[in-house]
Amino acid sequence: MAVIPAATSGATSPSRVSPGRAPAAGLAWGLLGVLAFSFTLPLTRVAVEGLSPLFLGSARAAVAAVLAAACLAATRQRSPSRRQWARLTLVGAGVVLGFPFLTSYALQTSSAGHGAMVIAVLPAATAVLTVLRTRERPRTAFWVAAGAGAVAAVGFASVQPGGAGGLGVPQVSDLLLFGAVLAAALGYAEGGLLARELGAWQTVCWALLLCAPITATLTAVAVAQETPHASATQWASFAYLGAVSMFLAFFAWYRGLAIGPMAQVSQVQLVQPMLTFVWAALLLGEQLTGATLLGGALVIACAAGAVRVRLSSRPPAAPPA
Repeated sequence: MAVIPAATSGATSPSRVSPGRAPAAGLAWGLLGVLAFSFTLPLTRVAVEGLSPLFLGSARAAVAAVLAAACLAATRQRSPSRRQWARLTLVGAGVVLGFPFLTSYALQTSSAGHGAMVIAVLPAATAVLTVLRTRERPRTAFWVAAGAGAVAAVGFASVQPGGAGGLGVPQVSDLLLFGAVLAAALGYAEGGLLARELGAWQTVCWALLLCAPITATLTAVAVAQETPHASATQWASFAYLGAVSMFLAFFAWYRGLAIGPMAQVSQVQLVQPMLTFVWAALLLGEQLTGATLLGGALVIACAAGAVRVRLSSRPPAAPPA
């Protein structure tokens, strides 16, 4: 999905991405990341049928951490500064620990389609945290398009069967999914900023390495509690979650956010629920209706409107100390 830069010496800083210089490239990289992420919920639903949520949430991050360590060692990356380590803690808490664990437990009882419905608000949450974290100031038209896209995504997703109780009756799984949304939004916003300093793939690699002691310990605990027994399909799903959802997909996603503008690039996630429904229908046999396809077209239109809105002329500023 992304090519790792050639090895650099320890004295050489990673190439930085100039924000806002090539918005079309940022959107293209972001869309590539969303395409890879769109398989996450259906394959988590497959894997959790044979693997415990604790093992699934921790072991896939542990596998990704091994890949990250290999990449960092092979390219001799300079270690982040103390301040960058502190910010990497937020990234790790959000996308290495928070999102995988919360979705693994939620999808024990919720369908992949219902999970996509709740996570449809993630682009709006990411945009809000981006505005709070940076000086990007989208115009009113952006918020109108983004809000309409979130409403449309939740609306078309809600017509699908298999939810954990429907929109009017929130379940524990819904609370876990909303927690996953907040965790991911935090990791995306801070990770996008760090990618401008450390590089896109370097950011996710350092975050995975930072969380490796925790994920390795939890993996050992999960194995001690229950020896994993899964089918070939479930192990294949686990392999995708570890190598792609937790690793390679972030190469593209963080590069897209780094190029930015971050608030606009985050809105390409509005197409993710529709893609997730398609994969859930093909892989899990969940129902895909004409209403879903029409709703998906509306969501894509809203996403296109959001990313086409020009931001104010004020350039993004460096993150505050």
